[in-house]
Amino acid sequence: MTEPCNVVVLISGSGSNLQALIDSLNESNPARIRAVISNRAEAFGLQRAQAAGIDTRVIDHKQFADRDAFDAALMEHIDAYAPQLVVLAGFMRILTPAFVRHYQGRLLNIHPSLLPRHKGLDTHRRALEAGDSEHGCSVHFVTEELDGGPVAIQAAFTVRPEEGLDALTSRVHAAEHVIYPLAVRWFAEGRLRLCEQGAMLDGAKLPATGHLIRT
Repeated sequence: MTEPCNVVVLISGSGSNLQALIDSLNESNPARIRAVISNRAEAFGLQRAQAAGIDTRVIDHKQFADRDAFDAALMEHIDAYAPQLVVLAGFMRILTPAFVRHYQGRLLNIHPSLLPRHKGLDTHRRALEAGDSEHGCSVHFVTEELDGGPVAIQAAFTVRPEEGLDALTSRVHAAEHVIYPLAVRWFAEGRLRLCEQGAMLDGAKLPATGHLIRT
């Protein structure tokens, strides 16, 4: 039996990916969400966590002199839960190098594009404007390079003719809710790891685009 894997989730908003993670938890899944931490007191995701009986914390970044001070306080709160994994689920903060190094190999993020395409913001509009035939989302290990860490898993789908921004956004959200719980479970089971060679699944190096699922 795999030992439980303590997880801390960081959010800033509605927490739909957090809800997908909560919904994926069961006796066969070794992941255990110990706490949900937000930099915004009004984040609806905090209510989702509380409804599931999960500890919540608010650490308001505006109460700190700079990013380094905020990240230091954030690390202290996270480490109180002794997590094996820290999950970014719509956490709208650029993390300091010290924070990223502290959680190296145990920090995951989900990005709404098929990395390395469309790093940064406004990915769905950029995909449409570029005329991309495919779009999707990526779960990756976080490194000091913004949206540049090794990819663990991607969900890809064909962009439909005349597809609008709202429809595309909804399809990406649905795909995120599939692959993020899967990546977290793989990590909790000891199957997904970050090594010097890159992201590894079941001891084999993943390609640059990670494990691909078509939806």
